[in-house]
Amino acid sequence: MKYTLLLALLACAQAAPAQAQVDLEPFLKEDPYQQLKISPKGDYLATTSPVEDRTVLVVLSLPDLKITASVGGDRNSVVDEFWWANNERVVVALADKFGSRDEPSPTGKLHAVNADGSKGRVIASPYEEEGMRLGTGTTGQRYFLMSDALPNDDKNVLVEAIPFTSNDAYVRLEKLDIYTRRRTLVAAAPVRRASFVADAQGVVRFTYGADGDNTQRLYYRPTQEAEWMLVNDEKTSHHRQYPLGFSADGRTAYLQIEQNSGPDRIYAWNPDDGRYTEVLKDATVDPYRILYDLDNRTPIGAQFMTDRVRNRFFDDQHPTARLYRSLEKAFSQDAFFITSVTDDRKLAVIYISSDRNNGDYFLFDLVNKSAKRLLGRREWMNPALMPQNQAVSYQTRDGLTVHGYLTRPLKAPPGPLPMVLLPHGGPFGIFDTWSFDDDAAILSQAGYAVLRVNYRGSGNYGTTFTEAGAREWGGKMQDDLTDATRWAIEQKIADPKRICIYGASYGAYAALMGVAREPDLYQCAAGYVGVYDLNQTHRRQSNRSRSGRTWAGEWLGSPETLAARSPVNLADRIKAPVFLAAGGKDERAPITQTKAMEKALEKNKVPVEALYYPNEGHGFYTAEHKREYYTRLLAFLARHLGGQPAKQ
Repeated sequence: MKYTLLLALLACAQAAPAQAQVDLEPFLKEDPYQQLKISPKGDYLATTSPVEDRTVLVVLSLPDLKITASVGGDRNSVVDEFWWANNERVVVALADKFGSRDEPSPTGKLHAVNADGSKGRVIASPYEEEGMRLGTGTTGQRYFLMSDALPNDDKNVLVEAIPFTSNDAYVRLEKLDIYTRRRTLVAAAPVRRASFVADAQGVVRFTYGADGDNTQRLYYRPTQEAEWMLVNDEKTSHHRQYPLGFSADGRTAYLQIEQNSGPDRIYAWNPDDGRYTEVLKDATVDPYRILYDLDNRTPIGAQFMTDRVRNRFFDDQHPTARLYRSLEKAFSQDAFFITSVTDDRKLAVIYISSDRNNGDYFLFDLVNKSAKRLLGRREWMNPALMPQNQAVSYQTRDGLTVHGYLTRPLKAPPGPLPMVLLPHGGPFGIFDTWSFDDDAAILSQAGYAVLRVNYRGSGNYGTTFTEAGAREWGGKMQDDLTDATRWAIEQKIADPKRICIYGASYGAYAALMGVAREPDLYQCAAGYVGVYDLNQTHRRQSNRSRSGRTWAGEWLGSPETLAARSPVNLADRIKAPVFLAAGGKDERAPITQTKAMEKALEKNKVPVEALYYPNEGHGFYTAEHKREYYTRLLAFLARHLGGQPAKQ
């Protein structure tokens, strides 16, 4: 009896501090608004609005914010992007997104509708007879992506027309009439999978892309009639160059250029003499978002994602740079950027957000320098009650500096806490940011410290940092996560006896590899819509195209090496309990991978529980399914780490 009482007292002493159970409702409610842009004359706002299984575009009149028009697609469709083509008409690009964690896949359709709701129609579609609409008479099915809204042309936009025949196709640039749907050829690219950049007059002067070997080439031409001139070939320069736009007079181009070591830098390039002049760099991170003048075309600076979002400019005395500096004082530590400006430069829409705030839109009077709040995202959440994200860094075992973010519970007691290591998905080129993160917020409210780290392979820290993750699935990328966990223990952040590793997609892979490679470091693991069999992933990627085969070899590695780095084959090494969840319609990480992982764990008598929804994809959409998922996840973590479950 005394022994039982002593164990109970010790358990109470080690448990997380008492706090309310986690209310999931604020996180399950959909944002009423996402992106927001003002019309050229300031009469309307266009905004994206999510519903349970799709996202639609809604037009609101000013100043009363009444709905005047809407455009939407089928189930699992999202508004990928939209543009005011003129003051009365907005163009919308839809994409398919089969799961909340999925990347949108463009449908190839473009829609247009007038702000008053009239003349809504599909203006470009892969399913129309090509020769009926293209002035050159070319035939063959293509899908369409917006390239440029041509602000000085009220009737036309530029679109990229991509053949259905191959994922490694040659792309044509066409001018599309947004009323009649007639298309005419503007340019053909000398490289596959091309994108195009036009100057302020709508003259297309850059194109860049990559063939099946995935090496990029950049081309330039001074006029619409001139031949393309090769500016950079990655095969010989060993770096990529991305055109950002032109100076107001069109005589200087701005390029973001990868470096042999360290982060990308921005250069001014003189097409006349080929001279490059460095205009912006950061010692640690790549440019995060390019900042444009009020014409929304002329680059003037960039934002950098570090301990927060920081603004830098080519010329601090530029009028718009000075405007940004004044806004920085008004919005304090929040991140912000200008989403759109009226043609008369009198009104602008500004989006602000932070690690504690999902985001707010303001209408800013550029003449009187006054701001009025328009709409908020998740207005029911109080930023003061949300946790902060603290920037952290540590050294890996081989001397690499890795950056990340630590989220601690509000009013956390001093000393080590139960911790969840939360590796991001992707993995390559993706990175965690100083921004509101649902998982981190939910877990911190449950009493956990949450550590998100940008292990090698992540974006934002230069090409060499990303490439350091090539063929390191389960290798050095995993070592970085192990080193992060041990660093958190050394820093007295994490209680070494109460640590779990949890992630989605690649993060789920990393979670299962974590408990396979370090069976005594973690008390549990959770994998959401994960990849656990790299041989299957390699085959799926290789079967898509030549560039897909190249990618699989360069980034996953040789097929003969993948079995030893697949968690589905390592279940005999796992001792910690596991929670798995997956959707039956997941095309990115098929449910068969999760079921095979569950079966392997059961065969080796590893405690495992699983949650499946046949009609969900790469991440759950349905509110009830998300509620069940997070309820099960928090209950699982509470049993093994001692934190709080979800409120019932």
